[in-house]
Amino acid sequence: MKLDHPKLVRLLQRAYSGEKAAAFAYVGHAGSLRDPVQKAAVRQIEEDEWKHRASVLSIMQRYEIPVSVYEEVKLHVIGRLLSLSCYFIGWFMPYFFAGRLESGNVCEYFVMMQYFHTLGIKEHDEVLYEMGMKEKEHELYFLNQIRESPFLPLFEKIFGWGVRSSNDVDAENRVPVEGATQYCRSGGGELPKRSLD
Repeated sequence: MKLDHPKLVRLLQRAYSGEKAAAFAYVGHAGSLRDPVQKAAVRQIEEDEWKHRASVLSIMQRYEIPVSVYEEVKLHVIGRLLSLSCYFIGWFMPYFFAGRLESGNVCEYFVMMQYFHTLGIKEHDEVLYEMGMKEKEHELYFLNQIRESPFLPLFEKIFGWGVRSSNDVDAENRVPVEGATQYCRSGGGELPKRSLD
């Protein structure tokens, strides 16, 4: 079965390649950290990204969606550059931009669910919900590492993400899977611009 939904197809392709870029970035991020607890936490997030990539590929294969060579090459290069940059840009920026990236990734999965529902498909709800919530956990982890930084208010004002600027997914008061399509609708079902693009 092929999907007659170009936006959903593009979103799946972009998410698949984006997970690789994020995982690559976290290799450098973890490598640049000295604290063993922080290093282990970022490595776990990297592992989660690889799992998400495999889950997205499984969904793509179900609908015969090809991997986008363009997205794969572009995001491979971006991920490697981000990985390398973590050794040079200091402590704050890798955490900030990782949190901003994860915030957009949260909405990718809930918007996918919305798109699938327009086609009458609900079989992927559970996995999309779990991935979206896991990305929310990642976002909160990164935010909590920099919450007290004096740089955060300025970066939040410039880049539109931080303590007062995020998606509408509430990790502490989760709605059940059946109600999760209410998330990330502020833009009419459109995604916020990703930091990797």
